[in-house]
Amino acid sequence: MRIAVIGGGPGGLYAAALLKRLDPGREITVWERNAPDVTFGFGVVLSDETLGGIEHADPVVYAALQEEFVRWDDIDVVHRGRTLRSGGHGFAALSRRRLLAVLQDRCRRLGVDLRFGTDAPPGLSDAYDLVIAADGVNSLTRDLAFRPAETTHRCRYIWLSAPFAFDAFRFEIAETEHGVMQLHGYPYAAPSAGDSGASTVIVEMHEDVWRRAGLDTADEQESIDACGKYFTDALRGRPLTGNRSQWLLFRTITNARWAHGNTVLLGDAAHTAHFSVGSGTKLAVEDALALAACIEEQPTVPEALAAYEAERKPVVESTQRAARASLQWFEELGRYTDQPPRQFAFNLLTRSRRVTHDNLRLRDPDFTAAVEREAGVPEGTPPMFTPFRLGGLTLRNRVVCSPMDMYSAVDGNPGDFHLVHLGARALGGAGLVMTEMVCVSAAGRITPGCTGLYADEHEAGWRRVTDFVHAQAPGAAIGIQLGHSGRKGSTKLMWEGIDEPLPDGNWPVVAPSPLPYRQGVNQTPHSLHPTEMAAIKQDFAAAAERAARAGFDLLELHCAHGYLLSSFLSPLTNRRTDAYGGSLAARLRYPLEVFDAIRDVWPADRPLTVRISATDWADGGTTAADAVEIARAFTEHGAAGIDVSTGQVVAEERPAYGRSYQTPYADRIRNELGVPVIAVGAISSWDDVNSLILAGRTDLCALARPHLYDPNWTLHAAAEQGYTGPGAPWPLPYQAGSRQPPTGRTDAPKPRLTL
Repeated sequence: MRIAVIGGGPGGLYAAALLKRLDPGREITVWERNAPDVTFGFGVVLSDETLGGIEHADPVVYAALQEEFVRWDDIDVVHRGRTLRSGGHGFAALSRRRLLAVLQDRCRRLGVDLRFGTDAPPGLSDAYDLVIAADGVNSLTRDLAFRPAETTHRCRYIWLSAPFAFDAFRFEIAETEHGVMQLHGYPYAAPSAGDSGASTVIVEMHEDVWRRAGLDTADEQESIDACGKYFTDALRGRPLTGNRSQWLLFRTITNARWAHGNTVLLGDAAHTAHFSVGSGTKLAVEDALALAACIEEQPTVPEALAAYEAERKPVVESTQRAARASLQWFEELGRYTDQPPRQFAFNLLTRSRRVTHDNLRLRDPDFTAAVEREAGVPEGTPPMFTPFRLGGLTLRNRVVCSPMDMYSAVDGNPGDFHLVHLGARALGGAGLVMTEMVCVSAAGRITPGCTGLYADEHEAGWRRVTDFVHAQAPGAAIGIQLGHSGRKGSTKLMWEGIDEPLPDGNWPVVAPSPLPYRQGVNQTPHSLHPTEMAAIKQDFAAAAERAARAGFDLLELHCAHGYLLSSFLSPLTNRRTDAYGGSLAARLRYPLEVFDAIRDVWPADRPLTVRISATDWADGGTTAADAVEIARAFTEHGAAGIDVSTGQVVAEERPAYGRSYQTPYADRIRNELGVPVIAVGAISSWDDVNSLILAGRTDLCALARPHLYDPNWTLHAAAEQGYTGPGAPWPLPYQAGSRQPPTGRTDAPKPRLTL
């Protein structure tokens, strides 16, 4: 096999070395446009997991690297004169030049042809059996065939070096007259006789701060001097040095496909992940390991490249999601600087969701306990089981059973199904159990199976549910969500075809503007006249009065997911030219009028909340900044809290799905406005709930699918954490089940059958 490698960085060199070691008969040539010792960074961080893979794949390389590594376990967070240290993290780093030298030496000894200072010639894919494009973020090999996408982010950063070794990974925050700046520092060369070692120093700040500081016009030395001034304590008065260092904007690179023909992408050519979650070198080395293994295991190059992409792409995408969360946290760093010191440090450490409350408690129990004490969490109590006061209602814990449409009503009537469904979740320990969207009129239903609250029999049916919850699950609160389907109404039950029109028996749908949810599929709605809007507003008020009489503890107004009030808020669905369309303030007018009408009839001692879609996930739609203003307006009108969801407003949306993917929107509203929020969106573990609460990113967590999987999710979360306090009381008839039952005999000790 003849193999061409484009790019002589760590990924390309390691791939070449592995492939040559596995089969010395392979002819492998590496082209690198720079000289052997030219590099643009200083230190490289590798994880223990990656090092284990290197040790197994090539013990010679591992042994050479072992002599170079600096290892440390601690992370220091320095903010407002305080240094908080968390241990148990485990890092290893070395000089990038030394890493390159080790890999170059290994390649030469194995017989790889290294051609430095030479651009790769054209036509390699015709002349070679395999072409590995490891030519970095600015890859010249990557073209439209790989369907690349690039996102440029909002922070500027510069790579520098300090002439001493930090004794921990250091995050330091500088609050300057220009704005907030941050330093990321770590050692990459250990101190030795007559040498203080060396550290990588990355200085990062929002582009607006960078411009205000005048760094947009600074040359390399002026930038180095400025960074030294901003972080004098961290640098101990010692000078920084650069290496053709310049201020960069981080770019996230993705490719829909990593292979085309016999050419495959590796490392930064295929993907990038922000440096705050780990090293691009680490990902490139792992790519090389996987690619070499797949070529060894598969009978043909196409099969090997397909296996490589199938193996690595999900891993990298997971890392990129974590990196996106981390870089967004740093972009919005100023939002958190007023947090209590330990909460700030905990928030920083858990920003990417890779490190969680439970994980950090195992790494450094003393640090985590100190964070909990500072937050007022009683000893032995997981953060999720601390009480929370929402308006006049005190919830026993921070878990909300999220509204979930059940499509099981008859003529709007809640029946036995709803009694059992909601009653079971209340018995299961959630602090607040929410109904599905309850419709304020027959024409406001989504489907014929949706519940309502527009008739006396509906009120009686809901009273039956609330009475059960209050009598049989004391301490649990139950809330109702009121809404109107708008243009998304008159559709089939979810399992018959979500958002598809009924085959017959359709009713007319309404909206702020005559825009169907899906052109050619859904009905074109009737554009509401102000007199019709006034009538619907009265429907909401009448339903709220019924909800109060029915005994609900909380009422939530549904202004999300593209239903009627949501479609007034979004510029994609509201094209009105009257007083209810145009600017955000005008688009808010009708939802606020409805909210005020409900507030006037809803008991003052019971909280009134609002669910919003904080982004439409579509160009030209509601943005995160809009969501802050929407939340501000509802709060000023008396909302006790904001339930922050996203999307489902337009059919062409493109959500960035992932674990806890909607929580940054709740985080922003909470920390910019200081209002209580409910976070939703793929929060699935009690560890996530504890992490989000303790970091101050939300006040309550709403979970939907986990409560479908397990009605007793909250009680089981308490049992799994060994918690037996008042935040999760087991109903008396269930107390015998409050401990996990023993497993079957497969866990029994095995007899020893050999000497």
